Amino acid sequence: MLYIGVDLGTSAVKLLLMDSEGKIRNIVSREYPLYFPHPGWSEQKPEDWWEQTVAGIKELIKDADKSQVAGISFGGQMHGLVILDKDDNVIRPAILWNDGRTYEECDYLNNVIGKEKLSEYTANISFTGFTAPKVLWVKNKEPENFAKIEKIMLPKDYIAYKLTGVHCTDVSDASGMLLFDVKNRRWSKEMCEICGIKESQLAKCYESYEAVGTVLPEIAAELGIPANTVVAAGAGDNAAAAVGTGTVGDNMCNISLGTSGTIFISSKKFGVDKYNALHSFAHADGSYHLMGCMLSAASCNKWWMDEIIGTKDYAAEQKQIEKLGENHVYFLPYLMGERSPHNNPNARATFIGMTMDTTRADMTQAVLEGVAFALRDSLEVAKSLGIRLERTKICGGGAKSPLWKKMIANILNLKVDVIESEEGPAMGGAMLAAVACGEYKSVEEIAAKVVKIVDTVEPDPELVAKYEARYAQFKEIYPACKPVFDKIQ
Repeated sequence: MLYIGVDLGTSAVKLLLMDSEGKIRNIVSREYPLYFPHPGWSEQKPEDWWEQTVAGIKELIKDADKSQVAGISFGGQMHGLVILDKDDNVIRPAILWNDGRTYEECDYLNNVIGKEKLSEYTANISFTGFTAPKVLWVKNKEPENFAKIEKIMLPKDYIAYKLTGVHCTDVSDASGMLLFDVKNRRWSKEMCEICGIKESQLAKCYESYEAVGTVLPEIAAELGIPANTVVAAGAGDNAAAAVGTGTVGDNMCNISLGTSGTIFISSKKFGVDKYNALHSFAHADGSYHLMGCMLSAASCNKWWMDEIIGTKDYAAEQKQIEKLGENHVYFLPYLMGERSPHNNPNARATFIGMTMDTTRADMTQAVLEGVAFALRDSLEVAKSLGIRLERTKICGGGAKSPLWKKMIANILNLKVDVIESEEGPAMGGAMLAAVACGEYKSVEEIAAKVVKIVDTVEPDPELVAKYEARYAQFKEIYPACKPVFDKIQ
């Protein structure tokens, strides 16, 4: 049988066709516009997502035996607000995860309602990207639209609705809304009251690997697939990527070095750190996960190479870096503020420690090390909860750099496993579809079968010791700079 994974990203929808053995048969990508109606705002039209998803599926399966398509599922950009009226029409463009308009609503939630209550109700605190503050923003700034709301949905769930006619979401994506009781895997009545909405306005919540329905007959006919094609709930992009990298079960870890950076730790146990420095979400495998999210990771290196040095030859710049663990230059990678663990939009990128003999290679090295040190900050929070890790998977554009992987291994003192396929959320979506169709009994079973490790970068004890001393210095820089960041804003 064949399974379709849909990765609904911010710039494009990526579609993947996988067979029963986990072999990738085809990959297609279709772009759509991003709108910035005001500075700091970020929106998309759900209709564009649907149009390109339909076109993409047709292209994806045009040479396949369409009668073998058994299931479809998703990974998707999280936190975005999609609102539908009583006729299931989109009321206004979706407000995206990277939209910054809700700072007043976040301030209200965190400081008037209070972080302790938010954490009690949802296991998290408010960030401008989350969905609940967006709901409050519509209530405060667009009351005429708020009055029309019949259903509140997330981006990938709009595609599931268009395929099946079912208003649905999944536990991992719902965890990022600040409307979901993560520990008990249900909607929070308290948060609904705070936001002035009814629970009936929220979609029914499923486990990520559960079937929500089948493709509507008219849609199946248009796509040329069987009318009984199963649609599974899917997952938020990070949880779906974790499935795609085999980061499921207890005490597994994945580091993503994309535009942003994440450290994702799966756990059978629910846990929250006392400062809410890490996100505590439900996982797509039926358990839980902790996630540290830094807003700038590989984008720091891109900024340094493209905008400052003025080169596209990243590998050549990294070849000049010879002495690891001995750099006196440090870089705070907060080009867009920071989420985990500092939760400070005022934080800024900073170089410190330069002298007259500092070289271009030292600066490049500091950028790469700074991202790794910042990931270590989140790892330290996880350790404070009693989590002990020996190894991590790695994915994302930055993971293509052998040097960066070596830094990650030694700065975090973890074995770094490189996997065969790095298709992330789309692969995870296809795998969830296969579980929903009964091809595999569990997410853990398909991950064990499909995900293959092709290389491991081992930490070197001598280098680990050197970086331990460097990290001790690095972690003193942000607290010293924080008062200055607040003033210059």
